[in-house]
Amino acid sequence: MAAPDVIALTQALLRLDSINPPGRERECAHHVGALLEAAGCAVRYLEFDTARTCVVARIGGRSDALPLCLSGHLDTVPLGTLPWTHDPLAGEIDGERLYGRGSSDMKAGVAAIVAVVLELAPRLHATAGLEIVLTAGEEQGCMGSAFLARTPDALGRAGAIVIAEPTANRPYVGHKGIFKFHAVTRGVAAHASRPELGDNAIHKAADAVGRLRRYGFCCRPHPVMGLPTLNIGTIEGGQNINSVPDRCTLGVDIRTVPGLDHEALRADLARTLGPEVELRLVNDMPPVWTEPDLAWVQRVFALSARVLGEHPPVQTLTAYTDAGSLRRGYAGAAGAPPTVVLGPGEPELAHVVDEYCLRWRVEQGVEILRDIVCDWCGL
Repeated sequence: MAAPDVIALTQALLRLDSINPPGRERECAHHVGALLEAAGCAVRYLEFDTARTCVVARIGGRSDALPLCLSGHLDTVPLGTLPWTHDPLAGEIDGERLYGRGSSDMKAGVAAIVAVVLELAPRLHATAGLEIVLTAGEEQGCMGSAFLARTPDALGRAGAIVIAEPTANRPYVGHKGIFKFHAVTRGVAAHASRPELGDNAIHKAADAVGRLRRYGFCCRPHPVMGLPTLNIGTIEGGQNINSVPDRCTLGVDIRTVPGLDHEALRADLARTLGPEVELRLVNDMPPVWTEPDLAWVQRVFALSARVLGEHPPVQTLTAYTDAGSLRRGYAGAAGAPPTVVLGPGEPELAHVVDEYCLRWRVEQGVEILRDIVCDWCGL
């Protein structure tokens, strides 16, 4: 099959609105699914909610070799409140820049995956093969990949995973985990002129904020990821100024590193905040880390360096990806598959107004992904 125009494919995906919320990834999923099916892939569509569609496609495969998983997400974040200078849903090109919401994060990465599969499909049938996983709902808690991981037989097998999130085509060997929760305090309502008759939930929340700001993580710094981070992102409490508030909620986001056990973290936070604070878990995903000296990872670095013209450093993402859920879903007796995050989008342009990707970088990403697939499948 002739190599498709990856830029035209990226533009086609950008014109399909999959902004999350609400998501509505179904049209985008069926667009790429039809292309993969026409190339000879076995394609399944799996929905965790109405129109929230994931694609799992397979091609090739042998009993004595595990496939390589290529993955990306189909949803994008909202447009933001500021005006765009280019239509965010038109796929407009200005010089080397291809504009649109999701151009870097990460419809260019999805297009690169699909382009490589379509090009190599005729040669993949007698090889270890590929499993292509394109998810819905990544931008709000990796909902699609979590759904696939817990659904029997949704995922097949994988010996390694490539997540095509925006990295400017440099391989990343992991990212921090996420432990996100609401800290809820309760009190007793009263008239603000008689506060002694009530119990102020916001005062309790303020005490909790102080404890969280002073919180020290009981773990060593990771050699690449460094220390965990803690951010209090939201606070909501009270109904009117002239009442003593009887409820307050803090939204807390902690990014974790390997070596920090999440259950132990939750127990320690509960002790630190005390019985006046209720912890309600929102999202709990482990960090992702693959040893950079593994043979396959070293080959990925070498293949990337050949195309990039430089040997990339060992580094990790600050943001989370579907890798955590997929590694859970594919984990076998030997543990979770080694995972690399590598895609053609510009990492600093994710979620911004006037998001774009670079056309030459997308084409470069196709070349690197092609080389990784050929290496895995012995082509």
